[in-house]
Amino acid sequence: MPSVVKINVLTVSAEMREELERRFSGRAGVVESADGFEWFELLRPVDGTDRYLVYTRWRSEEDFTRWTESQAFQRGHAQAAGSGAPDHGHGAAEGGQAGQGHGQGHGHGQGPAASGAELWSFEVVQSAGPKQES
Repeated sequence: MPSVVKINVLTVSAEMREELERRFSGRAGVVESADGFEWFELLRPVDGTDRYLVYTRWRSEEDFTRWTESQAFQRGHAQAAGSGAPDHGHGAAEGGQAGQGHGQGHGHGQGPAASGAELWSFEVVQSAGPKQES
């Protein structure tokens, strides 16, 4: 069964970039213990776009869904819902789906760091890493 990749695309204004990154740093380590979690990266735009990519890879769609339904996910994202921000956990987008929570809301009496989000979902067909020396 191929791994699945969830990429949450967050639209972030220049003045909110530092705040978005701070919020992600503040939640570091939360998803890493989830069953089926394989990888996370927060990708900062460098080519003039205002869209961050939040990349997560999961062993299966079921593992991702189980994470978004977990108590740890719900606790971690309740503040985002309370701020009026869309609920974004690891890998989905607006409209009631789970997404990449770090960037949206998360307390401190502030609103969302991102002004929009969308989810991209993929299956890993091929992957490569550095060659290992024998």
